[in-house]
Amino acid sequence: MLRLWLPLLLCAALVTPAISAELTADAVNGAELRKRPPAEEKMDPVAIRAQVLLDRAHVSPGEIDGRFGDNARKALAAFAKAKGLAGDKGVTGDKGRAGDAKLTPELWDALLRSDPAPAIVSYTITRDDVKGPFLKKLPQKMEDMKDLPAIGYTSPREALAEKFHMSETLLAALNPKGTFDKEGSEIAVANVIRPDEKLPEITRLDIDKDAGHVQAFARDGKLVAVFPATVGSEEKPTPEGTFKVTSRDADPNYRYNPDYAFEGVRARKPFTIKPGPNNPVGAYWIGLSVGNGYGIHGTAEPSKVGKSESHGCVRLTNWDVRFLGEHLAKKVSVELR
Repeated sequence: MLRLWLPLLLCAALVTPAISAELTADAVNGAELRKRPPAEEKMDPVAIRAQVLLDRAHVSPGEIDGRFGDNARKALAAFAKAKGLAGDKGVTGDKGRAGDAKLTPELWDALLRSDPAPAIVSYTITRDDVKGPFLKKLPQKMEDMKDLPAIGYTSPREALAEKFHMSETLLAALNPKGTFDKEGSEIAVANVIRPDEKLPEITRLDIDKDAGHVQAFARDGKLVAVFPATVGSEEKPTPEGTFKVTSRDADPNYRYNPDYAFEGVRARKPFTIKPGPNNPVGAYWIGLSVGNGYGIHGTAEPSKVGKSESHGCVRLTNWDVRFLGEHLAKKVSVELR
């Protein structure tokens, strides 16, 4: 039985945050670091370019939202360490936080040298992108999900944003006149899909509760990827120790047991919620030999990864956990600390 419930919210209207410069493909692809680094409060072409490059380097910034927040700084710190730039010139702590970094000229240059590909590219919407079925609205209560045939996306825009690891707000800002529900339409998206890339199998995971990340290593000890994560809570902490991956399941069911006694769930009998990206455990499940139903899984709310508590499991974005699951070796050790 799975032991985590993620509160799910109705899909609200987008609120456009402040924008520090014009958001076009050319503006992002040609963005250069200024004296003042991008802020967390505003969408910025520099922040977008940096987030996409970090995603392509497999040091995930989580949801690409154009604002250089905690997850982006942590990803930048992981990138700096991997490139041997974790000294005084590369990483500068911000606001007393450990394990994150400012976007310095040294790190900006290293990002640009690591990958010359454009951050924003044109994409033609396909029939699969718009065929659905889509939910008219996402139920707030878990009990209201159990009778639905699938827990899908609420719109093509939501599906496209997740496909390209973006927030819906950023996708809309890059395409102010774009339509997301018409096959054949051209839209600007983050350049995160690398279909021909070959990576070594992942044989070891290191999950750090305090740092809020999952590190994935190959058999030779080489770091393959880093992902921001929500790991347990004070009320329901994730157990510590060395474990194994026991299962991998794309599009899992979610089974609720009343013994979990989640707040807001009044059901007295077990029930099952069908698969889908907005399922309480998202689009992918990686089971761990921790005990009764602990695992690594996705989420319906990628913007909250690394920023809100879970009920004991390890929560990643849907795309990060799917990437992780698809690159795991047959035998994988997991260190939870």
